Amino acid sequence: MANVIAHSLLTDFDISLFKTGKHYRLYEKLGSHVMELDGVLGTYFAVWAPSATVVSVIGDFNYWTAGEHVLNVRWDESGIWEGFIPAVAHGAVYKYHIQSSNNNVITEKADPYARRCEHPPKTGSIVYDYKPQWSDKKWMKSRATHNALDAPYSVYEVHLGSWKRKIEEDRSLSYHELGIDLVAFAKAAHFTHIEFMPIMEYPYDPSWGYQLTGYFAPTSRFGYPEEFQELVNACHEAGLGVILDWVPSHFPEDAHGLGNFDGTCLYEHPDPKRGYHPDWKSLIFNYGRAEVKSFLISNALFWLDQYHIDGLRVDAVASMLFLDYSRKDGEWEPNMHGGRENLEAIAFMREMNEAVYLNYPDVQTIAEESTSFPMVSKPTSMGGLGFGMKWMMGWMHDTLDYFKKEPIYRQHHQNELTFSMTYAFTENFMLPLSHDEVVYGKSSILGRMPGDDWQQFANLRLLYGYMFTHPGAKLLMMGSEFGQRDEWKFDGSLDWHLLQYAPHKGILRLVTDLNKLYRNTPALYEKQFDARGFEWISHEDAANSIITYIRKGHDSHVIVICNMTPVPRDNYRIGLPDAGSYQLLFNSDESNYGGSGYVVKSELKAEKEPWQHRDHSVEVRLVPLGVLVYGV
Repeated sequence: MANVIAHSLLTDFDISLFKTGKHYRLYEKLGSHVMELDGVLGTYFAVWAPSATVVSVIGDFNYWTAGEHVLNVRWDESGIWEGFIPAVAHGAVYKYHIQSSNNNVITEKADPYARRCEHPPKTGSIVYDYKPQWSDKKWMKSRATHNALDAPYSVYEVHLGSWKRKIEEDRSLSYHELGIDLVAFAKAAHFTHIEFMPIMEYPYDPSWGYQLTGYFAPTSRFGYPEEFQELVNACHEAGLGVILDWVPSHFPEDAHGLGNFDGTCLYEHPDPKRGYHPDWKSLIFNYGRAEVKSFLISNALFWLDQYHIDGLRVDAVASMLFLDYSRKDGEWEPNMHGGRENLEAIAFMREMNEAVYLNYPDVQTIAEESTSFPMVSKPTSMGGLGFGMKWMMGWMHDTLDYFKKEPIYRQHHQNELTFSMTYAFTENFMLPLSHDEVVYGKSSILGRMPGDDWQQFANLRLLYGYMFTHPGAKLLMMGSEFGQRDEWKFDGSLDWHLLQYAPHKGILRLVTDLNKLYRNTPALYEKQFDARGFEWISHEDAANSIITYIRKGHDSHVIVICNMTPVPRDNYRIGLPDAGSYQLLFNSDESNYGGSGYVVKSELKAEKEPWQHRDHSVEVRLVPLGVLVYGV
């Protein structure tokens, strides 16, 4: 015990906040911290383990021997063990050896607050003195304008391990290499943001990062924490925002992880009906426990603080909201009011969002939520959950179901395409064509399109044109931007060789130009979450599978015409909102994109002829399986 010096970074106020679930900067106090004490360099350790009888720090500095460095338990019944160990320096590998009062159970655990972890399959924590060097002041000063709800928001979703690989070395790119190649590619394609699938440390590659054990540590697979920070910095210098997938919904049962941490259900709910996830074979956080709330909210703020992250996409929100999620009768119990809602998880999400927006009002939180739970993206002051946006899963399912149908049958399913507009403004929706839609036998997005090779690519161009002119923010999974043919493989690479072929090169040009159109056309983003930003011209021509609509900004509007069949039309009349001329802004059928090059009017001049309940109209030429956008 003499090898540990009594010392604390925690004040009485810290403990009070921690025990009431209101400490949102715990990473500054718990975990391992390199410091100098009375002229001696060493490391301060602090860990929460209230059911422990003895907690030792074991590591490569004491031959992994329990009892050499025993931490001191605090007197205030906080359950925190702490102490300063001289000569333990940056880079030391360690774990906590915990002897529990619960039947004398002994566990060896990684540090929940570790800033760096060993490369899997190794499971140790690493003492790490993180020292970032930022040069993104310009971005940070102006990012409120980039992240605003009335700004263009086009997200490129990326799994770092499989975006591109070094073939000759059979490895993924490093953070440093991604900071060059990925950033240049996303910038050239004119995306506004990159979303990283989970980069927090995880032990099992096939989980894609959604089973976390190191919540405060960027995975060591691709480099050091500073190198991940440099990747974020490179994004910001290129004008790209960074969103992280964040997983507060569940965590794995790995022996070194959070489960049964001090011999008891410390982080997970003790009732298996609420603490175990049958689908994912993982544990569910105890959202009603104050210290767990402090841990999770601190973790959310950690990435915004320490790594300048611009947004958090919160995974599997539906599984948190409902006690009966993926459970049969008898496998769940109702809440105190007899309902199926998880009241503690709902309270946690509201507190988390309040803390995020109070401290970082210029970021966004985005909910992956697949149910009709109300007001997910409404302020907590209105009774909402407080997220900035919500994934529009209904749009995704209905749209992909529609597009996989042969065009001859689409006339019978037009309501699937138009139904989204009945609820499009009930939330701040993001339209996701995400990783979940290109795995498990679903095929790639291109692979879902019907018809011969030409029609498949035309349908994909049509889908993207419709997506980018539909109200809401946008998200595309990597590979979809150039028409990846095969499903995504987490242990492979995107098929970059396809870009030598004109149809795939054309899809990338199309997505690039759609991003430009979206970013440069205020009518497509200024009111993307406002019902006043959309108006049907006609959704009734199911016989021809044609829809026409208006997108509106503060001072401008555009006309969108979608022909969902391969039949071009020369004299198709549409109603116009007013007199004047409209210029062609976008044509998905251009030969440059791989289209037919069918000649259309570059300018529409309104005629004083009533049509579709409007005073003005015009005859247009419609391209096959294509989208036309005209603007004043």
